[in-house]
Amino acid sequence: MGFKIVKKRVLIPGRVTEVVFLAPDIAPTAKPGNFVIIRVRENGERIPLTIADKNPEQGTITIVYLVVGTTTALLDLLQEGDEILDVCGPLGKPTKIEKKGEVVCIGGGTGIAAMHHIAKGHAEVGNKVISIIGARTKDFLLFEEELAKFSAEVLVATNDGSKGHKGLVTEVLDSYLANHTVQEVVAVGPVVMMKAVAEVTKKYNVFTTVSLNPIMVDGIGMCGACRVSVDGQVKFACVDGPEFDAHKVDFDELMHRLNSYKQQEELSYKQFCECHGKEKKN
Repeated sequence: MGFKIVKKRVLIPGRVTEVVFLAPDIAPTAKPGNFVIIRVRENGERIPLTIADKNPEQGTITIVYLVVGTTTALLDLLQEGDEILDVCGPLGKPTKIEKKGEVVCIGGGTGIAAMHHIAKGHAEVGNKVISIIGARTKDFLLFEEELAKFSAEVLVATNDGSKGHKGLVTEVLDSYLANHTVQEVVAVGPVVMMKAVAEVTKKYNVFTTVSLNPIMVDGIGMCGACRVSVDGQVKFACVDGPEFDAHKVDFDELMHRLNSYKQQEELSYKQFCECHGKEKKN
């Protein structure tokens, strides 16, 4: 029995999609920071996707994915009423959320969706949440309306200046930290963005949490593929994380490991696009 898709919403045409599917055994126990590993077809690869939201009453969870390779492209072919073959979860350690005051949650790209679940959790325990989101252009911004429902402020940065601050989310963060007392910063997004966030918050001595996205296979700590270096020690993102103290993460090593299979991934996606008559997305 698969996991039936009950809602599919295109967030950015041809690039980013939100899917809500039935997972009655996962939804009641899923917490902010948790992820699932899905498999779309027999003999297909297993990929981790962070839970963007949940509805325990309806038994559903929400994921958001960027069509960047063969598996996400196959997932994007599924429509409402279709089923995802396998979903394993909830996996990983949930976000440590406690009432502490003001928390800045910062997200970039599809990381905004994952950040949404974490920010929502902080708001639910009574923390003041400031959300900072960024994208290349306003048309690529995600979850702005959803975050506005519980955030004290939603600050926006776009590379082209089409909305909010013209520039990077780290520039918005730097300006905000210079004028406010913040107990924690949470960052989810591209590794280069999370590294830059850590550099900004370190000078203000603000504790910072990042959610890492290394290559992952089994998700239960057996294969070792998701190993990362944190404070000079080897950690497995699937069982020790995926969240870690940003000021202790070796981001350069993580970026290097993420490129390990880049050529094979690009070849696989190219062959998929040729077989399905689709244009390869950059």
